[in-house]
Amino acid sequence: MKALVAEALGTFILVVCGCGAAAFAASFPVEGVGDLGIGLHGVSFAFGLVIVGCVYAFGGISGCHLNPAVTAGLFAAGRFESSKVPGYVIAQVVGAVAGAGCLLLILQGHPDAASVSLEGVANGYGEHSPGRYSMVSGFVSEALFTFIFLTVILGATSPNAPVGFAGLAIGLTLTVLLLVGIPITNLSVNPARSTGPALFIGGWAIGQLWLFWVAPIVGGGLAGLLARFLYAEETTAS
Repeated sequence: MKALVAEALGTFILVVCGCGAAAFAASFPVEGVGDLGIGLHGVSFAFGLVIVGCVYAFGGISGCHLNPAVTAGLFAAGRFESSKVPGYVIAQVVGAVAGAGCLLLILQGHPDAASVSLEGVANGYGEHSPGRYSMVSGFVSEALFTFIFLTVILGATSPNAPVGFAGLAIGLTLTVLLLVGIPITNLSVNPARSTGPALFIGGWAIGQLWLFWVAPIVGGGLAGLLARFLYAEETTAS
């Protein structure tokens, strides 16, 4: 139960801080001053830095997956028991939905609340891609970047990796991936993170949500299978 609470709370914090940076601070025009927003770079670092904090806060309790694709990748690598997968995924989605709900509640305090939504933080392709990238581009990028993300996670947490630095490696890798991928799909590499805002947006966001489940899990699973070869001594789930 402690692990499930940690997964839900960690995913909640990830969505509040990462998606919150995109919702409130990506663009922040101030009359007479200009745009003080943090932009793509700031949002990327917000996601990366909150992951660093969560890894050190919750890693010793649940492993700090905070992401169904991470859970799937660790299972594929033989580092996570199949019986625990459903509970972890449910906890992650619950945390993400709660986080998105809190963001929407705060957004209602905007002077023009009737026109405010979470669409700016949602993941999408085609006309809902920041750069208008196609479904194929979105699928390939989500699968590829999740593969890279999981490869780093699995390597950074292997027995021969330097002790105590996994959080930094994981958080900085996510930052780099977001710097590359935000223009394509608003980059998810995390089905729970995508689900939270989509449930409140509805419509197109729900219709496109399948990609942000299938592609990251495919990428994470492939990274896990590769890890079975690279780190053969870790094929037994613990």
